Amino acid sequence: MSDNKPIDSYSMFANVQSYLGLPLSRDIDTADLVVLGIPYDLATTGRAGTRHGPQGVRLASGNLRWEEKRWPWTFNAMDRLNVVDYGDLEFAPGESQSMIDTVVNTVGGIHAKGKKTLSIGGDHFVTLPLLRAVHQQRGPVALIHFDAHTDTYQESSEFDHGGMFYFAPQEGLIDPAHSIQLGIRTEYNPEDHQFEVIDAAAVNDMAAADIVAAIKRRVGDMPVYLTFDIDCLDPAYAPGTGTPVAGGITSDKALKIIRGLVGLNLVGADVVEVAPSYDHAEITSLAAATLGLELIYLMASLAGQD
Repeated sequence: MSDNKPIDSYSMFANVQSYLGLPLSRDIDTADLVVLGIPYDLATTGRAGTRHGPQGVRLASGNLRWEEKRWPWTFNAMDRLNVVDYGDLEFAPGESQSMIDTVVNTVGGIHAKGKKTLSIGGDHFVTLPLLRAVHQQRGPVALIHFDAHTDTYQESSEFDHGGMFYFAPQEGLIDPAHSIQLGIRTEYNPEDHQFEVIDAAAVNDMAAADIVAAIKRRVGDMPVYLTFDIDCLDPAYAPGTGTPVAGGITSDKALKIIRGLVGLNLVGADVVEVAPSYDHAEITSLAAATLGLELIYLMASLAGQD
């Protein structure tokens, strides 16, 4: 551990807004986990604006800075992990390939140093280059995917936030036989669908513990990447997103599921599709910031087992 600690202050909104008041740094040599933003929304098919997601999530995270131990965890994640905010990745405006190259090279370099990443989108297309970056060091991973949509649509173009998980298995980035999707409530073809699906109706009816057991059975002992599209949540809990779909899951259920994943080898994660311009009272940004914090605690719980 190093001295890179969140700013020790009860003034939650003073000074530059990093995520959770973490140190803003691109010196990651002593870091265990690197938080970074990807302000990109050129692949969206619905309402645009997720390029402002990282900024909105960081600002809302100020509400979470005061707790020394995130409830109901029994330890302080920052005592187990050295976490830094890398800032946003920079790429040529309007150039999707520039974003892809930047993510693969930068995030791949972070993982090459043995670090883990938590990325804040941006639309969901950013997960594809993130998986390519993780694959360089980790090989194929099991995917835990929270979403209203499967994002496996074969008709998707090369740059489309609806086709990442059609292309990812073809590239060998993920093992669909050990991957699972949760919260789905839009059309897909189950006959040729490679992923296990627990749809939104089932997630809402099942106990969180039973969902966690199903996830753990599916992923087994593989390294895990978790991607959370905020539209997995019902629009009542996440109105600020590009493609909202009624009938989603609650923030409470999502948090309980994530907390239950203790013991999995989570090597990276992202929270995507926050569009602050459609938000109200930072409901969506706060939900995303909170999910990110829970993912940090999940990674810290694994560090505590070392």
